[in-house]
Amino acid sequence: MAASAASAGKVCVTGATGFIATWLVKSLLERGYVVRATVRDLAKLEKVAHLRQLPGASERLELVEAELLSQGSFDAAMNGCVGVFHTASPFFFKNITDPQTQLIDPAVKGTLNVLKACVSANGVKKVVLTSSTAAVIYNRANKSGALVDETWFSDPEYCKEVQAWYVLSKTLAEKAAWDFAKENNLHMVTINPAMVLGRLLQPTLNTSSEAILTLLNGTSKTYPNAALGWVGVKDVVNAHILAYEDVGAFGRYLCVERVVHYSDIANLLSKMYPEYDVPTKCVDEVSPRAPVYDVSTEKLKKLGLRFQPLEEILKECVESLKERNFLQGNPKL
Repeated sequence: MAASAASAGKVCVTGATGFIATWLVKSLLERGYVVRATVRDLAKLEKVAHLRQLPGASERLELVEAELLSQGSFDAAMNGCVGVFHTASPFFFKNITDPQTQLIDPAVKGTLNVLKACVSANGVKKVVLTSSTAAVIYNRANKSGALVDETWFSDPEYCKEVQAWYVLSKTLAEKAAWDFAKENNLHMVTINPAMVLGRLLQPTLNTSSEAILTLLNGTSKTYPNAALGWVGVKDVVNAHILAYEDVGAFGRYLCVERVVHYSDIANLLSKMYPEYDVPTKCVDEVSPRAPVYDVSTEKLKKLGLRFQPLEEILKECVESLKERNFLQGNPKL
């Protein structure tokens, strides 16, 4: 596999300092790929050092600068690449004061800037876009017991109504990407993961891991009234690579191990880590419990993916938070 990957040509990974992207770069290098990875600022050594330390990086990893909202900044990065993994997009829920500037423009315009560079490069044969189940599940049809599949799209008007700005950004970005890909005959597939957990390779705390940290570190006395999908980062990365390498891969691939209510996450953490004060009450005890739905992952399973259980990815996440000193305390006395 390594030899064939290396001889297949160079691939590009955008937003390489991110949680998923760092794991993706790591896995591609392990498989023998030659990788060009984009970062925002090479001068910030503390943010790129972990990439340079990956096995195989000194021989087969090139880091280049590119900025999502700078038109043309990805042109050089795509030049000479046969495949592109576009992961770069802002992911956060807090402190949103200007959704258009903070989330929507970087997601939508940034994605189009990358895809335009892929077309201009004239050598890119396939693009794998990291989308999200956020672009899939947010609509009024998603009720308890619903089966969500790759034909679903989130409703932008509903997202605006409930002020789900990150969700809106991912929905608009994926819709814009599909329109562009069809208009320009660009071979593209999307991977739509849920909340992604696992061991941290990057030095910063990512949003999904922070959600687990908040349940353990004593900063919150309640858990959200929400049902979310969860999946391991290694499975998300494998999904990207399987979709890239399979010539028959097409369309969207939903990447979810399990959908559970936050109460179930809290219960699991309480059993696994009884030394921590995990919240036992929901933040909203009045409203109905958020509905738990099912997600069809048959397309990914047909590509050969087998999901790591939620219990295992929770443990990997928590142990990593400890190792990196994000989780330092509030254990029960």
